[in-house]
Amino acid sequence: MDINLKCLPENYPSFFYMELYYSFPELFLVATDKNNKVVGYIIYRVETGFSSFGFFHGLVKKAHLISIAVLPEYRQNGIGTVLLKKSFPLLTEFYKCNECYLEVRTSNSRAIELYEKLGYKITKTTRSYYQDRESAYTMSIKII
Repeated sequence: MDINLKCLPENYPSFFYMELYYSFPELFLVATDKNNKVVGYIIYRVETGFSSFGFFHGLVKKAHLISIAVLPEYRQNGIGTVLLKKSFPLLTEFYKCNECYLEVRTSNSRAIELYEKLGYKITKTTRSYYQDRESAYTMSIKII
């Protein structure tokens, strides 16, 4: 929660984190520094819904990347990339997810660039998605 409060304008109550942790413990990853200080995290939940790549795919099991953050002083060291890459095998192994999606602020060019490097595609734009009325891209990737 501390990292979320320091890094992101969207914040969640503690019970939300605990619910996700107890429901999907393998999809709640943290990154630590050499002193074992938590410096980043990634959290998912698993959903069933229509594919982000078109209705002709039917219903699929999807991982929803709820939140990812790295403390500012630890950014640009590849931590976010490692968290994302390490999570993909877990999504398929433990939850048999076919694809993954996330929402990202349309102004967050660094995050968008990172997601695109890993193969995510913009599949939707939602106007006024965030509390401050900024729009969001939904970005999706097939993982099976």
